[in-house]
Amino acid sequence: VQLQASGGRLVQAGGSLRLSCAASGRTFSNYAIGWFRQAPGKEREFVATIRWDGESTSYADSVKGRFTISRDNAKNTGYLQMNSLKPGDTGVYYCAADFGYSEYPSSMDYWGKGTQVTVSS
Repeated sequence: VQLQASGGRLVQAGGSLRLSCAASGRTFSNYAIGWFRQAPGKEREFVATIRWDGESTSYADSVKGRFTISRDNAKNTGYLQMNSLKPGDTGVYYCAADFGYSEYPSSMDYWGKGTQVTVSS
């Protein structure tokens, strides 16, 4: 699976963004989709994941209630809706595909290039 994240930009605190993860290659619907982020000088961290059928989701505590992960298998695309953004949400956001259903970066089977999200205070 080839993945490409997009939609990142500079936004003020309290604002919203929707990231997209476009997939091509292998059957998109066979994979869970995860979103991860990495801030400068920090390790890549889990943000959210959605099961292959969209029936189960999981979120990091830091984004619960603010972020919503979704997918459209007909369009081979995953999404991350981010609301009430905070400066601490700043980082490069990556989408990844997982044949299982995990929150661990090491378990991901495929990664896309990231998209930069910057939240100003």
